[in-house]
Amino acid sequence: MSRTSTAPTKFTHVACGDCPIRHRAVCARCDDTELKQLDEIKYYRSFQAGQTIVWSGDRMDFVASVVSGIATLTQTMEDGRRQMVGLLLPADFVGRPGRETAAYDVVATTDLVMCCFRKKPFEDIMVTTPHVGQRLLEMTLDELDAAREWMLLLGRKTAREKIASLIVIIARRDLSLKPGDADGRVVVDLPLTREAMSEYLGLTLETVSRQISALRKDGIIQIEGKRHITIPDFDRLIEEAGDDSDGGFLA
Repeated sequence: MSRTSTAPTKFTHVACGDCPIRHRAVCARCDDTELKQLDEIKYYRSFQAGQTIVWSGDRMDFVASVVSGIATLTQTMEDGRRQMVGLLLPADFVGRPGRETAAYDVVATTDLVMCCFRKKPFEDIMVTTPHVGQRLLEMTLDELDAAREWMLLLGRKTAREKIASLIVIIARRDLSLKPGDADGRVVVDLPLTREAMSEYLGLTLETVSRQISALRKDGIIQIEGKRHITIPDFDRLIEEAGDDSDGGFLA
């Protein structure tokens, strides 16, 4: 795969108080003074769908929060095989303070906007502003929990449960940023192609397509176009994922 990509474009500056991820991002616990410190070192970058944000092993001189859009984390083995190992959704944090290089390829799956911070000033703020460090620790522990749940999904769940679980994960994050419809329906745009879903879930493309069709036939989801999904009954989808209403696994 080529290591060249189109340069990112600048994005209009947004005041922290007006940011759509304000209460979920790394700045969630910051007061007005702390937000002003972050505002002085932040800048926005936008990427087109399919564009590489950073390659594994490359120097990364910034950290960032995803404002809108979806990105994937991918690792390439020595023999050239590639495995998608994670998704970056709105409010997720990109980069590692204290680490000079990127651990994974980060690729925009959809058009993407990121709120970036220059790494050294951000590391300094982590020392002087405990709220930033505390929130980053919380997000890191949440990510660890999610990774453990994903191990369970890949190891124990059926193909149908895997597809349903992925839709639940994306829909839950979407609902945390905006409410569902008044009639209880949940509407979400699936950010991954079926090929990407098969790679992420460890399934064949044919299995992914068959299970999505089965969920639609059974009335669990409704699909318009390729990726626009309506969930008439979210609790029913959760049951199909093998989870309870709190996201726990049903034995």
